[in-house]
Amino acid sequence: MAYRSSGAGYADVAGHFRKRIEDGDLAPGDPLPSVAEIREQFDVSAKTVSRALGVLKNEGLVTARGALGTVVAEPRTVTSGVDRIPRLARTGRRYGPGEDSTGHRVMMRSAHDPKVCRALAIEPGEEVVIRIRTFRQGGRPTSVALSVYPPRAWAAVPELASEERMSGYFGVPYEERTGREVSVGKRVGYLRLASQDELDALEIKVPSVTPVTVFVTDVTFHDEDGPIAYWEDVYSPDAKVPVPMEASDQ
Repeated sequence: MAYRSSGAGYADVAGHFRKRIEDGDLAPGDPLPSVAEIREQFDVSAKTVSRALGVLKNEGLVTARGALGTVVAEPRTVTSGVDRIPRLARTGRRYGPGEDSTGHRVMMRSAHDPKVCRALAIEPGEEVVIRIRTFRQGGRPTSVALSVYPPRAWAAVPELASEERMSGYFGVPYEERTGREVSVGKRVGYLRLASQDELDALEIKVPSVTPVTVFVTDVTFHDEDGPIAYWEDVYSPDAKVPVPMEASDQ
């Protein structure tokens, strides 16, 4: 169905195609409609279409391809775990175009990392479920994703402790089974030194004495009774990570 909006601006046009690309409806190499078709679809001027395409090109989402016109570019950014949730809800797709994951591991361990214990409000030594996987883009590792769940999370969603891959976002069955709404905390980004396991997963070959700095983001999920999950993404040093724009409190 054509999208029409009276008085649509270039940001509306750019946002429409950005979402289709991020959702995987348009894959790398797929052509966008012609300028004439976009003008007709959105009831806008050629100048508006040109500005919208310029925005998408600057974001690295599309590129000019001669006689083919404007096509979707190969992905240049890495999607974090928490950013996958809206796409999963909209489309059911866990992966973007050209993306997959390997190295899936599920472990039940005693938690001793002070940061994880603080985030989940648990005592050191308490048992948690840890899920780890490496995301890849075009066959190249781009990030290592780790998620940690305290007992009350995997008691409600025992699939979290299974070796099987989760079919969707854990928050959906958690809310259905407990009646408690899951909220996502503020995502935080920072630099730290990579562990050897992370270097191996990201296929970074350096001497063991060479420190490698990586960018990391983490976020904690909560329900009304407290934290129920901690997610961490460790990105390859050459990865480009989109920065979410948050509304100011002005």
